[in-house]
Amino acid sequence: MPKLNYKVILHIMGLLLLFNGGFMLTAVLVSWYYDDGIALQISTAALITLFLGTLLMFTTRGHGKELKKRDGYIIVTFGWIFMALSGTLPYIISEAIPDFTNAFFETMSGYTTTGATILTDIESVPRGILFWRSLTHWLGGMGIIVLAIAILPLLGIGGMQLFAAEAPGPSADKLKPRITDTAKRLWLIYFSYTVAETILLKVAGMSFFDAINHSFSTLSTGGFSTKNASLAHWNDQPAIQYIVLIFMFFAGSNFVLSYFAFKGKIQKVLHDDEFKWYFIFIASFTAIAALIIYYQADVSVSSIDHPMVWGEAESAFRHGLFQVLSIITTTGFVSADYTMWTPFLSVLFFGLMFLGGSAGSTAGGVKVMRHLIMIRNGIIEFKRSLHPNAVLPVRYNSKSINKEIVFNILGFFILYMLAFIIGALVFAFMGIDFQTAIGGAASTLGNIGPAFGSLGPINNYDILPPVGKWWSAFLMLIGRLELFTVLILFTPFFWRNR
Repeated sequence: MPKLNYKVILHIMGLLLLFNGGFMLTAVLVSWYYDDGIALQISTAALITLFLGTLLMFTTRGHGKELKKRDGYIIVTFGWIFMALSGTLPYIISEAIPDFTNAFFETMSGYTTTGATILTDIESVPRGILFWRSLTHWLGGMGIIVLAIAILPLLGIGGMQLFAAEAPGPSADKLKPRITDTAKRLWLIYFSYTVAETILLKVAGMSFFDAINHSFSTLSTGGFSTKNASLAHWNDQPAIQYIVLIFMFFAGSNFVLSYFAFKGKIQKVLHDDEFKWYFIFIASFTAIAALIIYYQADVSVSSIDHPMVWGEAESAFRHGLFQVLSIITTTGFVSADYTMWTPFLSVLFFGLMFLGGSAGSTAGGVKVMRHLIMIRNGIIEFKRSLHPNAVLPVRYNSKSINKEIVFNILGFFILYMLAFIIGALVFAFMGIDFQTAIGGAASTLGNIGPAFGSLGPINNYDILPPVGKWWSAFLMLIGRLELFTVLILFTPFFWRNR
């Protein structure tokens, strides 16, 4: 067994519990303000979480400060699990979701910003719980940003080293101060976007409660809504959907680029390879979806409850853009039941579940950056077959990429597809039909939410058996934490003392 710094690991777990319990208290205030009758129950959950966090930190004081890579993997993985476990308390104690399996599923879906839900009547849930539910998205989303920019590059995870040099973030020699600076800057941008979207949605016609909840879900690319119909509830208010679209786009792009944009370095943003292709993918797939919706799908009857407001062409464009952006950024909001459009669009949207947003964003999935590098490496392999002695490096942002990073990304993609196949096979083994099994595996692994079949936009995950919900939660976790971070803990060599 390798020597792990258990004290510092548990100390950080205690800190996370204190962090979680503190945010639960904000849900208490919401519950009290709206007088939904469960302020005491959420307070109890918060106090239990704070007590456990304090106990862990007190008993592990005086810990050594040195952290190794093994410690990092354990902290990242178990940090998310500890947050999810403690996050179930408001659901269970308030009896909004009394079953532990369902409560854990909902909480893991929140922190991993998946947005899959087991709730069948969201609008009947007390507002304090709905706020807590959306808040888990917001906390998980920012956690992923800091993780991706500040931690994963140091662990060598999934090719994330690529933008480490570009980020206002960590380097091996200036780890502590630069991680702190990175976290502060990114939290400020994230918070500012949230405030801006909340104000705009309120002005556009949402209630303040709905506005702040949907801002939490949008910026985290989560997808939890306060309405049973998700964003389709506001199909007669296109301005609301366009505001959400804008902030989904921001959330799915690298937050480091937002930092550069605010610093006035617009050219750095425009010349970024990943950002350019992120925009091109969205524009191209939107054009395809909008044309097919306009000419082949009767969106005013088959998919949308509310009548079209600004004309057929605008409606086709808006709903095409909304679903493309929602799936690419892995937000999971829906403005319509896209499975009722055409078979071609169903297949297209299924494929987009494997695209993902930008590295350094709150989006899940494979990420645009990895696709770009795999495609460029494939093209170079064609050239190399004709010119075997030529030196043909893979380039990204006009720089040559180390072969180790390319291999890392190829390995990540293979592992991702294996996880998808195994995920679907396990669902199928439970007796779940083919369409639901592959849709559920792609959606939970990519942290998207709505899928296909019985897990489509108008359904939810309550139809899964308990073991299916635990399996879904596992897929959400490994997908959110870049696969390697979690799966390496299952390898024997990780636990060998070297």
